[in-house]
Amino acid sequence: MLQDIERILITEEELRAKVKEAALAIGKRYRESNPVVVGILKGSIIFYSDFIRHLDIPVTLDFMAVSSYGGGSVSSGKLRMKKDLDTDVRGRDVVIVEDIIDSGFTLANLKQLLGERGAKSVCIVTLLNKKGRRAYEIAPDYNCFDIENEFVVGYGLDYNEKYRNLPYLGVLKREIYEK
Repeated sequence: MLQDIERILITEEELRAKVKEAALAIGKRYRESNPVVVGILKGSIIFYSDFIRHLDIPVTLDFMAVSSYGGGSVSSGKLRMKKDLDTDVRGRDVVIVEDIIDSGFTLANLKQLLGERGAKSVCIVTLLNKKGRRAYEIAPDYNCFDIENEFVVGYGLDYNEKYRNLPYLGVLKREIYEK
């Protein structure tokens, strides 16, 4: 796997510090609440796990699995729900924990869906934000890192289900995903 990485973009230490900072900010924001913290599978799983360990408030944990990518590197523009919530969000604050906002398609649709289900509020926490690729009016409430339009893997992010277990975020060599 290492030979497929062009360079390390964000180190383990940088990830650790920013994730803790994000959790402390969200904990402060929802001090008087018991939010539903929703991890978007599979990409956010490592970020989500590290994030919730730093929360110092009561929370309800849940997951959704949605996809707009399939097996490629470009969004298909169609949202597929693979796993829905087990928790009723009506009247609850919801914190969505997502790995990356790219076009914004997935999160714009999820935010709308949770609002339609009666969520009191929907807060978006992302590890990565690619502002330059945004096609939908959506912004994270809390973002750990802004990145350029590069294909990144590691720390839960993948390409064709590979590289998720890298402990850092690396830029994938172009020849790997343009085959």
